[in-house]
Parts: sequence; structure tokens; C-alpha cells
Amino acid sequence: MSLAITSRLVSGVVVVDLFGRLCVREVALRDQIYELLEEGHRAFVLNLAEVPYIDSFGLGQLITIWNSIRNKGGQLILLRPTDRVQALFQITRLNSVFPTSGEEVQAVRSASKGLTALV
Repeated sequence: MSLAITSRLVSGVVVVDLFGRLCVREVALRDQIYELLEEGHRAFVLNLAEVPYIDSFGLGQLITIWNSIRNKGGQLILLRPTDRVQALFQITRLNSVFPTSGEEVQAVRSASKGLTALV
């Protein structure tokens, strides 16, 4: 199953909805985030509710994306990671790096506040 990506703007925050596996050869997410950063967006929510699997390459992409957003003064919140993805974050201790939220409204609010705090 290849990764499908859609994005939408909610209260000035880009919500990126992912559907499928985030793994090797799936660079579309990174490319889309870079494009959005170039357009001037700084607050992001990645909706992982429909991502059943992330491999080591996918984790590397998330870290690269997180660094790129932070280097531009932005904020990234992960929304509704599945149990399997949450377990992966705990094993790799990335749960201490990536802020997560179970509700979109809270994630958007956190991304906005994080951005305001950095400005």
C-alpha cells in the first residue's frame, strides 16, 4: 500500500493527513513538507491515524522533517498515532522528541501556540 497524502489549512495550521505505510521509497511526504515550508507555512500537524506501519526509513524522514520545520522556527505535532506507531516511538524514545495529541483541535492549538512562542 503506497502512502497517500492530503493537506488542509485549519486556523493557519497545515494538517497533513497520511494514509498508508511510511517506509522506504516514500519521499512524497518530505517533498510536500519542504514545499509547504517554502510557501511560508510553519505550523504543522501530521495525522497518523491511518498509518499502520513506519519503518526505519520512515522514522528517519520524520526526524528530517521535524528538524527542517524547527530550523525554520516552526512547530510539528503528531496527531493520533496508532498503537503500533506509538509503541515504535516508545522503543526508539522518539516519544520524547515528537509532541503528540489525540484530538485535532488540541493539536492545531498546540502547533499555533508553539509557533507563537518561537516568534
